[in-house]
Amino acid sequence: MIHVHHLEKSRSTRVTWLLEELGVDYEIIRYARDPKTFSAPASLKQIHPLGKSPVITDGELTIAESGAIVEYLIETYGNGRFRPQNGQALLDYRFWLHFAEGSLMPLLVMRLVLAKTESAPMPFFIRPIARKIVQSIEKAFIVPRLTTQLQFIEQHLSTQDWFAGESLSGADIQMAVPLVLAKTRLDFNRYPHIQQYIERIESQPAFQRALAQD
Repeated sequence: MIHVHHLEKSRSTRVTWLLEELGVDYEIIRYARDPKTFSAPASLKQIHPLGKSPVITDGELTIAESGAIVEYLIETYGNGRFRPQNGQALLDYRFWLHFAEGSLMPLLVMRLVLAKTESAPMPFFIRPIARKIVQSIEKAFIVPRLTTQLQFIEQHLSTQDWFAGESLSGADIQMAVPLVLAKTRLDFNRYPHIQQYIERIESQPAFQRALAQD
């Protein structure tokens, strides 16, 4: 049986969602973050030296990084599903599979970290300085890049329902989670096709089952 080592408030939902889609038996092993540092517990490092999540164990194999896990599960248990076989759809699959963590997620994480920094306890006379620094970074670095990426995603989804091919694939497993998480923090009114995509994802029974376990 596959064991999913799930750290709270991590991106393990991708893994459980894909396993639900595949119909593969699995067990979730849960880990709590340190309430002060938000760090993973030391026990997770016993599973993988980096002490990060998601991580799965499948027999003697231990696999980290959500993209690597998604590729492994599809190659091992997909039976040809969830991965286009050739042509532009396969190129799209590879691109979006890596774009999710390589380009989109770093900006979303940076934005979240800055928001936490701005609201962190600090002397009152420091807060205006911290707020100005945070706003400057967002305005000069994050917002322009994030806007470019969202426009790019919007354009792609204006021509097709899924990121790669004509049905749900591993590219959607990777891309949907950051978009769903970001919808509460970003104004998607300018991106109607992204909004429709999120609604499509949230209506998937396997996604709903995975989310219920988070």
